[in-house]
Amino acid sequence: MIIDRVEVETINSFSKSELLKEIYGLIWILPILALLLGITIEVLVIVWLEREISASIQQRIGPEYAGPLGLLQAIADGTKLLLKEDILPSRGDIPLFSIGPSIAVISILLSFLVIPLGYRFVLADLSIGVFLWIAISSIAPIGLLMAGYSSNNKYSFSGGLRAAAQSISYEIPLTFCVLAISLLSNSLSTVDIVEAQSKYGFFGWNLWRQPIGFLVFLISSLAECERLPFDLPEAEEELVAGYQTEYSGIKYGLFYLVSYLNLLVSSLFVTVLYLGGWNFSIPYISFFGFVQMNKIIGILEMVIGIFITLTKAYLFLFISITIRWTLPRMRMDQLLNLGWKFLLPISLGNLLLTTSSQLVSL
Repeated sequence: MIIDRVEVETINSFSKSELLKEIYGLIWILPILALLLGITIEVLVIVWLEREISASIQQRIGPEYAGPLGLLQAIADGTKLLLKEDILPSRGDIPLFSIGPSIAVISILLSFLVIPLGYRFVLADLSIGVFLWIAISSIAPIGLLMAGYSSNNKYSFSGGLRAAAQSISYEIPLTFCVLAISLLSNSLSTVDIVEAQSKYGFFGWNLWRQPIGFLVFLISSLAECERLPFDLPEAEEELVAGYQTEYSGIKYGLFYLVSYLNLLVSSLFVTVLYLGGWNFSIPYISFFGFVQMNKIIGILEMVIGIFITLTKAYLFLFISITIRWTLPRMRMDQLLNLGWKFLLPISLGNLLLTTSSQLVSL
């Protein structure tokens, strides 16, 4: 069989196009892999910081043997959980028991899609970015409730019910605070909200225009993370370990990961909504414009923006870690009363005041 030159060129061009498609597919995955690597490193850093800060508050030494300054302690703990046996409850609902931790982790990881970590560095700049985060974050308690129900354990089921009740109680004030911010920025996009705060630098932060909303958002986000003094779903004095009582091995490690991922996401959203995100905090000076004048490549802008964002986020992390090791745990009735009788009316009043001020300014 004789193949002419035209057919050979057609075959070569087809193979090259297929190769280019595969290369483009791999390049598209690279940002996601880089984000996952960054999230993993951030979680390890947060675990180490919490242990060091708690040790300092309690006048202890803290981790010091696993690596220099105990930096590898979190990796050692994760490796230990990976090697432990995965025990399943004999009378539990095994499919739901296995799916519960995965739903909680995946729902929180999806929140990173709309978080602008730096200048022009966001995976999905959606017009409903903040509401997508609220919708996704409300899925995580479903996984916790599934974990508690499927364990066939009264302590686990009580912990799952508490997680669902706590999420509903504090999701509404959180949403009202986000609505107030979106009214000030005329957008639900996380990128637009950050850029709306960039005009006046430090004095343009939403923190100064929404101080009441900031406090409500701070308390509600801590409750959503189930951090002390709001860790009623896993209160060890009452429920052994709550919804994670029957879990072991890597599945228990996933719940451990959910706690720190939730804290990281909340810290980043506090930064984006109230602290100006990646913006340099000197009024009337465009830091990135200064960088462009010196013809420094755009990747430096992105790196500087990520550094500024993480610096602000770590301020909130320090506050939340300090609160955890300072305040005692609340009772369940006190937690629900705080959400429904105080934070909900305050956040609603703040939203009405914001709406009124925006209408007057038209």
